[in-house]
Amino acid sequence: MVSDSNTESVLVVEDETDLRELLELHLLREGFRVLTAEDGRRGFEIAASERPDLVVLDWMLPTMSGPEVARLLRGRKDTRSIGILMLTAKGEEGDVVEGLESGADDYVTKPFRPKELISRVKAVLRRRAVEDDREKRHIVVGKLTMDRDRFELLVDSEPVILTRAEFRLLWTLLNHPGRVFTRGELAEEITAGESIILERNVDVHVSAVRKKLGDDGDVIQTVRGIGYRCKD
Repeated sequence: MVSDSNTESVLVVEDETDLRELLELHLLREGFRVLTAEDGRRGFEIAASERPDLVVLDWMLPTMSGPEVARLLRGRKDTRSIGILMLTAKGEEGDVVEGLESGADDYVTKPFRPKELISRVKAVLRRRAVEDDREKRHIVVGKLTMDRDRFELLVDSEPVILTRAEFRLLWTLLNHPGRVFTRGELAEEITAGESIILERNVDVHVSAVRKKLGDDGDVIQTVRGIGYRCKD
């Protein structure tokens, strides 16, 4: 089931119907968008396609265990940032360690109080939000390191000076590896809506950035007839 809310989304993967519905009810009351799955494989499929903000993941599941699902999610670039809260009856120290090492952000044992679970869910989401923000302010692609707050580019640990337009161009491409940007889209990113530049001027900026990157300039790939992308 999926609620109609457009707020943060939580996927509940739990094979016990009563518990799954109870979790769904409490999460909906807190304003979350809720998705559910009854087994591990289906849970992974929904997480991969819907990319919820957090997964409440039972340990013992049909078709695929909770730790197996967690490892798969952490192993994929497009799902590794999803928060994971492991929910299980297992409470031994070794099991807790295994759950965390599989990729879980936190671990709650049954029986639990709904208020405690909601509190843990919110705490994981807060931590993930901070981590995501840090990632967006700091990018590492190959030998290139960009720091948005410092307006700094390092190539193999050596500083490279970029103009503001060049920095915005490179930041946009590196922040979305593999995505193709049209010249028009890049022109908007370069100016940040402050002014208008001709699309053909984007080619000039790209050429300048490639030259400054030297041997690493091929990180920017030309997509003929469309624009540019960062090498995935």
